[in-house]
Amino acid sequence: MDVNIRRDAAASFGLSIADVQSVISSAVGGENIGETVEGLQRFPINMRYPREIRDSLEKLRSLPIVTERGARLVLSDVAEIRITDGPPMLRSENARLSGWVYVDIRGRDLRSAVQDMQKAVAEKVKLPPGYSISWSGQFEFLERATAKLKVVVPFTLLIIFVLLYLTFKRFDEALLILATLPFALVGGIWLLYLLSYNLSVAGAVGFIALAGVSAEFGVIMLLYLKSAWDDRLEQGKTSASDLLDAIREGAVLRVRPKAMTVAVILAGLFPIMWGTGTGSEVMQRIAAPMVGGMITAPLLSMFVIPAAYLLMRRPRERNTRQWFFWRKYREAV
Repeated sequence: MDVNIRRDAAASFGLSIADVQSVISSAVGGENIGETVEGLQRFPINMRYPREIRDSLEKLRSLPIVTERGARLVLSDVAEIRITDGPPMLRSENARLSGWVYVDIRGRDLRSAVQDMQKAVAEKVKLPPGYSISWSGQFEFLERATAKLKVVVPFTLLIIFVLLYLTFKRFDEALLILATLPFALVGGIWLLYLLSYNLSVAGAVGFIALAGVSAEFGVIMLLYLKSAWDDRLEQGKTSASDLLDAIREGAVLRVRPKAMTVAVILAGLFPIMWGTGTGSEVMQRIAAPMVGGMITAPLLSMFVIPAAYLLMRRPRERNTRQWFFWRKYREAV
């Protein structure tokens, strides 16, 4: 409701702008004229016109005003009163007036939805000079988290590779473990798809944790394979069949411990997947990649890594013997 005071009309009745505004504020909004004390509580006493004479536009125009000269008039004599459309609240951002449009997204991921909206707004909305549009809220937080993940994920992979190299002292074996990580994450991707979960920051955290567990599976498997093969070399068994027997022995030794590890991890994650309390939605997005990865990661470490190690260590008979005697020579020296 806009009240536009007519200055000339108010001046002809001897009223100033402040006089008309005081009538409007006290009659419609009310004015505190005192205070009542009830024990330790104090309540203001507010006085204004009854609701029945100020609950419509016509009644507001008929509000009585008495001037200092004793003249009686109504509010419409000195002001224009009308109802206009406007924002429900005035807000500012960066010292500029701002209006907010809230969008609640259902059934699709946040990033693609906002990108589609940005494209539609850019094509169909023509902004006047001095106006601008910014996209904030969860989308802004997602953009910040994505920028951080672009740094954290490569840095995490680099740390894993360095630790693998320090463990095996060989680039090829470290690259073998690192190259198997994407395939170990396939189970987590499929479970997210089956549960209709969109990839989010929580899901990315779950995949990072799954990558660590998958690397651990691969490291333990490779250590057992190397140990079994080194025992064969110490015994002078350097043939391809000996290598196959060593790989079979090392892989079989890891079946029961790996099954126990997977069972313990799943036993801890299943209650999270079935939970319905506060924060369960976020925790489920973190746990889902781990649950799905506990199917593909153990299978990968038990079947793919031994086969890849066989291809890496299956040299010609002559080269194997030369390597064995060279190792003995170095130990003797």
